[in-house]
Amino acid sequence: MHPAFSVIFLTTLLGAGQGLFLALFTGQLYASIKLIEPQGAEFYTVGSALALLLLIAGLGASFFHLGRPERAWRAASKWRTSWLSREVIVLPMMMAVVFFYGLLHFLGLTQPWFVAGDGTLPIDATMLLGFLGVLVAFALFVCTGMIYASVKFLEEWHSPYTIANFTFLGLASGFMLAAAYSAYLGNHLVGFYGTWAVAFTLLALGTRTASLLRNATLKHKSTLQTAIGIRHNKIVQKSQGFTAGSFNTREFFHHQSPELLRMVRIAFLVLVFPIPLLLIAVSYVLESPTLPIAAFLIQYLGLVAERWYFFAEAQHPQNLYYQSIA
Repeated sequence: MHPAFSVIFLTTLLGAGQGLFLALFTGQLYASIKLIEPQGAEFYTVGSALALLLLIAGLGASFFHLGRPERAWRAASKWRTSWLSREVIVLPMMMAVVFFYGLLHFLGLTQPWFVAGDGTLPIDATMLLGFLGVLVAFALFVCTGMIYASVKFLEEWHSPYTIANFTFLGLASGFMLAAAYSAYLGNHLVGFYGTWAVAFTLLALGTRTASLLRNATLKHKSTLQTAIGIRHNKIVQKSQGFTAGSFNTREFFHHQSPELLRMVRIAFLVLVFPIPLLLIAVSYVLESPTLPIAAFLIQYLGLVAERWYFFAEAQHPQNLYYQSIA
């Protein structure tokens, strides 16, 4: 498939925004039961604003992928059958939760309403909104992943690994950003968020490696033989199917060499996984305020490359006829 940078930035920015919100709420939850140092309202307010900014930026990037942006509202009309429509509905819900979560912290409306968990977990409005946000965030991960995992004829995407990768990579980038945010502020949560980021990065490494191995050994149901109904063992394509370029030749193939694809694959495997993990580990030892920030920036750059490869890797069946150029 042709990787569209509008969708690449949409999915990576949304994942980081969702992950950052989940990191903020995880920190609040741990602080409320006195497992980590509590933070002031400003920490959650500014963090929520950053998460909301990422979500808005992701939504803005999606408009560059629309032929008629003024009709974008119609995308929600097929929510009964379309995962894209469900994403369009859940995304504003996520943005609203993040906005009000930050606003309640800003207004100081954090007085406990009641205490749960045998008197160990005080529940206030932000806590209830946070639990709701967890459900909405994971629903958004599922909706985004299912847009691609539900496409049966793109066999590289049609796998549970797609949803797992979108989720774990988003969580990894979000918690890595939380570690960078904490390092910038100079508080003591860098190790807490960094440890979570390492855990999610390792989970993402496992699921992404599994998906790469699956796709490398994938036997496609459609071949040149099945496409034209001839069972001869040797069939050589001599024409692209059109005498000139067309929508088919532009939108369903990346037009890049196998060598470039291999380079991008190696690049994202290095940038997303070992380098950020190494930087976070070194930051623990040196107590550096800049290494977690570098870890997030490098990992996000790798995520852009990973998402580009995700789209380029998918082999549309129509390319059996339209891909080759004589």
